[in-house]
Amino acid sequence: MSKENSSPISKLFGSKTRAKILNLLFDNTDKSYYIREITRVIDEQINSVRRELSNLESIGVIKNETFDNKVYYSANMKHPYAHALHEIFSKKVNLSKDKDVKESGWEEYVKPVQKYLAAMMLTNRLPGQEGIDLLIIGDDKTKKLTHWAELVEKKMGRPINYVIFSIEDFLYRKSVRDRFVLDILEMEVSELIDPDKLIKE
Repeated sequence: MSKENSSPISKLFGSKTRAKILNLLFDNTDKSYYIREITRVIDEQINSVRRELSNLESIGVIKNETFDNKVYYSANMKHPYAHALHEIFSKKVNLSKDKDVKESGWEEYVKPVQKYLAAMMLTNRLPGQEGIDLLIIGDDKTKKLTHWAELVEKKMGRPINYVIFSIEDFLYRKSVRDRFVLDILEMEVSELIDPDKLIKE
């Protein structure tokens, strides 16, 4: 059995790449994505993504529109099967319940970037809600934290809004009551690592 068709969802929808695209678009029906963004988020080869987008568009379950010389793809919610697909793929991935994280805890999960990370907050941002999903505070001069955030995004299977502050920048913004930072701090918290009480005093 090939790896491409090894999972139940892949068997149902014909290929792993197709299932991932459907998951992305029908889990985020209010958004559209250009092809390289889709490729990055679902972590598949661009030729495979192009082929499956063409297949899905040919049967009408997705649509596209061109903006600023880029072609954006989105779920076609007028298709007869759209709501059924939305039901299948609309369950948001809660990273705090991910098997790897659940077994080891967030402290273990962030261990690869622990020396760079001062604090981290995962929010419960709802679809369509303003704000961010992941607040990261630490030293990102080597882009280690940026790379880690991209890995988190891939694990969640959808684009996430994240922001990275240095300790100095975050504390300054907090002290002057920067509106952007205050809005983040008012969001519902899903997971928090904050040993020095930078985020929550």
